[in-house]
Amino acid sequence: MAEVTFDWRSARLRKHADYQRVYRESRRYSSASMSYFYRVRGEGEMAGRQGRIGLTTGRVLGKAVERNRIRRRMREVVRLHLGDLPERTDVVLHPRRIVLEMEFTRLEGEVARVLAAVRSGVEAGQ
Repeated sequence: MAEVTFDWRSARLRKHADYQRVYRESRRYSSASMSYFYRVRGEGEMAGRQGRIGLTTGRVLGKAVERNRIRRRMREVVRLHLGDLPERTDVVLHPRRIVLEMEFTRLEGEVARVLAAVRSGVEAGQ
């Protein structure tokens, strides 16, 4: 795992327009427990060099208590792997309901694989 030099709050996608830009300029990728989108930001964009990540949990995932639990689990796993996030890359993760019952170590491995796939896609120029 890479050394983390920034925290979760500064690495978040915050604005609706940022999410929409990722959806518009990317395509959907899937893994066992989530789907994800990513885009590389241009040099002229004001967001800085560090990668940013966003989480979405829609009502289809369950009631508020379950969605909040999914968010907490995902935030913690992402926080542990922020150093794996490529520079100038925006990533949006859509967890599936299975995230509620997954062992934490399996979820951590899944997020690590997703971020590795994003990194290899960025390096390949996709």
